[in-house]
Amino acid sequence: MIYIDTKSQNIYYNLAMEYWLVTEKKPSDTVLLFWNSSPTLVVGKYQNPLEEINIEYAKTHNINICRRMSGGGTVYQDPGCWQFSFITKSENEGIDFKQFILPVIDVLHDMGVPGAGFNGRNDLVIEGKKFSGNSQYIHGGYTVHHGTLLYATDMVPLVESTTVDPQKIISKSIKSVRDRVTNISEHMEKPLPGEVFKEKMVAGLLGDGAVYDLTAEERDRVQKIADEKFNNYAAIYGGSPKYSIQRKGYFTGGKMEFNISVAKGLIKDISVTGDFFGTVESEDFALALKGCPYEKSAVVEALGKMPGEVYRISKEEMAGLIVV
Repeated sequence: MIYIDTKSQNIYYNLAMEYWLVTEKKPSDTVLLFWNSSPTLVVGKYQNPLEEINIEYAKTHNINICRRMSGGGTVYQDPGCWQFSFITKSENEGIDFKQFILPVIDVLHDMGVPGAGFNGRNDLVIEGKKFSGNSQYIHGGYTVHHGTLLYATDMVPLVESTTVDPQKIISKSIKSVRDRVTNISEHMEKPLPGEVFKEKMVAGLLGDGAVYDLTAEERDRVQKIADEKFNNYAAIYGGSPKYSIQRKGYFTGGKMEFNISVAKGLIKDISVTGDFFGTVESEDFALALKGCPYEKSAVVEALGKMPGEVYRISKEEMAGLIVV
């Protein structure tokens, strides 16, 4: 086995590292990565981020949004959450979590977390509470398995950034999550500093394997892949399926109701009804917004170019209604 220290908390770079390994480097031995991220929401390959996460909360709190190449659900990561990746040659076209998860459990047991176990699907648990989610994808004859390890994660942004429904009561949501999710450090007699935990995990997983340091040219190539394939609007939102949204709001200037069709992160059609006043035509909304990214700042900009005005309802208020 070979260990590579990504030396980065940038989610786009670290996911690009996985991709670079299976598409260009193509190692003959299994590669281990072990890293953490600045606050980040990572959605699964088949998910719609606009339905899964609180976009405005994420932007306000400088939480990155990223789409990974594997399936599964949305995960929140911060510096207190460690991620591990195994990249290995595989002739198997199916998904198999156990072979990669069991070594992680063994190391945790050796570190004094005897209650850690596998729930049989893709999660690791302690006393029935989840501390790790896992996912896989197969590309170019390689299996990429990656998982999270909640070690000392802040549960408040974990809940608020994934709470889309504004009617939910955050305090109750946090309590509910705390009943189902746990941090590994809470189950250690003497919790270790995060970096020490990383060192022990890497040592236990790597065994007598080797360490490989990327050259400057290789790191530049990984960064280029990160920018082109992971850190852009099309990569994050472009894979979202087509769906329809109905949004109704009441403002000083009256009621507005929008019917919106979105596909691949772009507004494909939009219509408006209501009892508001204005010098704008109904069809002007569709003309202004068709093809616009389904993102608040982009919608505000597009509405600003629309002829006429809506009485006592600002462009920002309309955009806040249009974008979930």
